[in-house]
Amino acid sequence: MTIVQDTPNVADEAATNTTVKHWINGAETKGSTGRTQPIYNPSTGEVSAQLALGDVTTVDEAVRAATLAQKAWGRTSLAKRTMILFRMRELMITHEQELAEIISAEHGKTVDDARGEIARGRETMEFVCGINQASKSEFTADASTGVDVHTLRQPLGVVAGITPFNFPAMVPLWMHPVAIAAGNAFILKPSERDPSASLLVARLYQEAGLPDGVFNVVHGGKETVDAILEHEGIAAVSFVGSTPIARYVQQKGIANGKRVQALGGANNHAIVMPDANIDFAASQISSGAFGSAGERCMAVPVAVAVGEAAEPLIAALKKEVEKLEVGPGSAKDTDIGPVITPAARQRVLDFTTSAIAGGAVAIVDGREVTVKGYENGFYVGPTILDNVTTDMEAYRDEVFGPLLVIMRVETFDEALELVNSSPFGNGSAIFTSSGELARRFEVEVEAGMVGVNVPIPVPVGYFSFGGWKDSLFGDHHAHGPEGFRFYTRAKVVTTRWPHQETAGSASMNFPGNS
Repeated sequence: MTIVQDTPNVADEAATNTTVKHWINGAETKGSTGRTQPIYNPSTGEVSAQLALGDVTTVDEAVRAATLAQKAWGRTSLAKRTMILFRMRELMITHEQELAEIISAEHGKTVDDARGEIARGRETMEFVCGINQASKSEFTADASTGVDVHTLRQPLGVVAGITPFNFPAMVPLWMHPVAIAAGNAFILKPSERDPSASLLVARLYQEAGLPDGVFNVVHGGKETVDAILEHEGIAAVSFVGSTPIARYVQQKGIANGKRVQALGGANNHAIVMPDANIDFAASQISSGAFGSAGERCMAVPVAVAVGEAAEPLIAALKKEVEKLEVGPGSAKDTDIGPVITPAARQRVLDFTTSAIAGGAVAIVDGREVTVKGYENGFYVGPTILDNVTTDMEAYRDEVFGPLLVIMRVETFDEALELVNSSPFGNGSAIFTSSGELARRFEVEVEAGMVGVNVPIPVPVGYFSFGGWKDSLFGDHHAHGPEGFRFYTRAKVVTTRWPHQETAGSASMNFPGNS
């Protein structure tokens, strides 16, 4: 989205001299379009830089560089690949603070929260440092007399990733390390709202020794996305974003002969049973709902209070929220930074106002929050709504902001039915002391990731991330073992080495095993 301010200020004018460029074949380039759009600092509302926008020509240039580089990289030994990946991991640690500050400045999340996403993304880098384990093939000796059978997994070639604004480091790190470790070349199209983290990652890859052209970054909006989805030189596309765009990416990618994994939206629920540790549950749900200003696909925007849990849970949540400080992501005492754009802020305000008009009760109302000295920032305070009904937008849609709704039910079965009635199935959680109910929940809930007394059940990097229903389009989850399978294709090899003196003529019958 492009935001136009009525009166440009001095900071805006200075920012026009700073351009975030593409990274193709080991170097920054403005591309050929000459078009740019502003990048904003959500904490101040000011323009921080201009972004070079790509097009079909930019994508084609990246594909040509990647295709040439991949031919050599795909034949590079696992030992040499992992040596580079180990170096990259160390560089990610060394530059963690620098990367976190870049993310905070463009996204608005706190620096500590940004460091957390980098650490979680680095788990995938650690997984692929052992890619020689994931890539081991199968072998059967003497499947028939003198005949052996084994499998190979080989890279696809050039693959691409299209990633969202909410995790400018972690989500791309779910993709490109796995693809590169498997022998592919990678083209990343990050969000236009916070693209600079990807440029630092590109420079770190180069410093680690990755050959130029194996990792490339192109910027832009729909024009660039469509160019990626249509380019015949790209074999596969990974996507994370909203459900409508995920569906579009999958359909268009498949129509152009590509392998696609497209992760969509979410509306994750956390069930709180009367036997739960209510204070613990409230603390965890508050973190899940309001951390990163609620702009997480695994946020917890819905708390389902069962029976007598409702009143103590609401009181405990209110107490937790009253501790939180809203402010710029760069400030050390900030708990909740701004949302990404004025439109994102207005969305939260509209959903809140509409729900209250429909009968919901505001336990905490963050619509009027202001941050002294940052009055132009895109801030909205944490909000808790009770008496929400299933037909309200605040419940039905993915809010992607610091808004938590409370749903009241009487029994576990009602709670489970409510969770499973959602069209989304990214993640879900339960807070309980009952092993019986926890086991029922993990088996019966219709979600790809499940937490038991864990609000945000994002798996560690050596497992795979992915939802069900409208939260995932495609067969493969992201990163971990399924990510490796997505970025490779299987080959089965049958071999025989007959002695010259015993070699006989072939039968005309279909070959059997004996």
